[in-house]
Amino acid sequence: MSDERGMLLLAIARESLAVALGLGREEVRDEPWLREQGATFITLRERGDLRGCVGTIRAWRPLLDDVRSNARAAAFSDTRFPPVRPVEYPDISMEVSLLSACEPLELSCEEEALAQLRPGIDGIVFEVGERRSTFLPQVWEQLPDPWDFLAHLKHKAGLPVSFWDPGIKLWRYTVTKWAEPGNPSG
Repeated sequence: MSDERGMLLLAIARESLAVALGLGREEVRDEPWLREQGATFITLRERGDLRGCVGTIRAWRPLLDDVRSNARAAAFSDTRFPPVRPVEYPDISMEVSLLSACEPLELSCEEEALAQLRPGIDGIVFEVGERRSTFLPQVWEQLPDPWDFLAHLKHKAGLPVSFWDPGIKLWRYTVTKWAEPGNPSG
């Protein structure tokens, strides 16, 4: 996807947040590619610090709707943070990550799983039973070691870092991302 389209996705995410905060209105968008199904994550940062991150793993609704919904969810439904307030809006910067389709990894043991991870490239979905977690490829910047990356995914799913079970399923995906500067208000 082109940078021009990515910049439009960023504008749509920002506009959706502004509307939700009572600070703007949504534009009518009629680009056909926005009606295609897409899966995105929206990451909010306030003066460089994480302020919210919510997304969709698998495409099931139009890209336009996915970006709008995830921008609002990142601002108001990420349980790690209180809801974004209008006064914070000028200090919020956004990142849109467009996800590829998920590809299952074939694995029979943890060592095999670790050998298949591609640091800096893969986003990973971890699932066992009812427990599930994911990290975007950007998380490799903080967790560059595959063992640490997988251990943190287990922890995020509410499991001990040493946990392994033959029922574990892993999927990989990649992202194309676009980000606003750290402080959009200058």
